[in-house]
Amino acid sequence: MSDALFRGWLLAWIVWSAVPFGALVLVMIHAVTGGRWGETLAPALRPATALVPLAALTFLGVALGLHAAFPWAAGTGAAPDVLRLYLDPVLFLVRAAVTLLGWSVLAGLFLSGRAGTLVAGLGLTFYGLTISLVSIDWILSVEPGFNSSAFAADVAFHQILAALAFAALVSPLSLDARGASDLAGLMLATLLGVLYLELMSYIVAWYGDLPPKAEWYLKRGASPWGGVLVATLFLGGIVPFLALLFSAVRKSPALLRGVGLLVLIGVTVHFAWLVLPAYGEGAAAAAAVAVLALFVLVLVSGSVSRLIVRRVARPRHV
Repeated sequence: MSDALFRGWLLAWIVWSAVPFGALVLVMIHAVTGGRWGETLAPALRPATALVPLAALTFLGVALGLHAAFPWAAGTGAAPDVLRLYLDPVLFLVRAAVTLLGWSVLAGLFLSGRAGTLVAGLGLTFYGLTISLVSIDWILSVEPGFNSSAFAADVAFHQILAALAFAALVSPLSLDARGASDLAGLMLATLLGVLYLELMSYIVAWYGDLPPKAEWYLKRGASPWGGVLVATLFLGGIVPFLALLFSAVRKSPALLRGVGLLVLIGVTVHFAWLVLPAYGEGAAAAAAVAVLALFVLVLVSGSVSRLIVRRVARPRHV
C-alpha cells in the first residue's frame, strides 16, 4: 500500500505542477516578447505562477517515496552502466532541489515585479537546461532504458499547454472576444507542437528499431494502455485542435472553457500513460491514489495561491 501511495503522489504531482510551471514559462516569455496576450491572461497566469513554491514544497512527497516510485532507487530494475551513474538518489535530489529552488526564485521575482527582460531571458535559459534533466528524472526514470532527445521539449510543451488550458478554464468571465481569440491562437499553436513532437518521436523510435525503445512503446500499446493512448489522442488532442479551427470557438470564452477542460484531461491522461505502465499490476492502485491526491492538491491550491499573491505581488505602475 505504501508503494501505491508514493507512486500515486508522484503522478498527481507531475500533473498538478504542470500548470504552475507552464504559467511561469509563459510569464517569462511575455516579459521577453511583450504583447497583449500576456496582460489578458495575467489574472490566470499570475496566481498559477504563485504556486511554484508550493510545487517545490510538495515535491517532498516524491523525495520521501523515492524508493517506492523509482525501482532504480531501491536497487531493482537494472540500468546500463552510464545511466546507473546518473540515476543516483543523492544526485537526483540535488538536481530536483536546484531546479525547484531556481524556479521558485524566478516566480517570486516576477510576481514582485522585480524581474525584467534580462532576468526573463536568463530564466528561460535556466528552465531549458533544467527541464532537460528533470523531465528524465521525474518521468522517464520510472522505467530506465528508454530515452528520446525530444522528450524534454515534449514535457515543456505539455506544461505550457496545461497552463493555457487552465487560463481558458478560469478566465472566460474576464475575456472579451479579442482576448479569447489570442488565447485560442496560443492553445492551437502549442497543441500543434505537442501533436507534432509526439508523432515524430514515435516515428523515429519505430524506424530506429531499437529493442529498449520498442519495448517501452509496446508495453504502452498493450491493453489497456493502448485504449488510454487513443482516448488521450482524441479527447485531449484531435478534438480540441479541430474545435479551435472554428472562429466561433476561438472568439467564445464559454466554448474555450470546454476546450480547456478537454485539454487538461488530455494532459492528465497523457502523463498517466507515461508513468503508470511501469508499475505493472500496481498501476491501478497508484492511479486511484493519484486521483485522490490530485483532488487534494487542487483544493489546497486556491487558498495558497491567493495568500502568496497578496504577500509577494506588488502593484504595477504604468
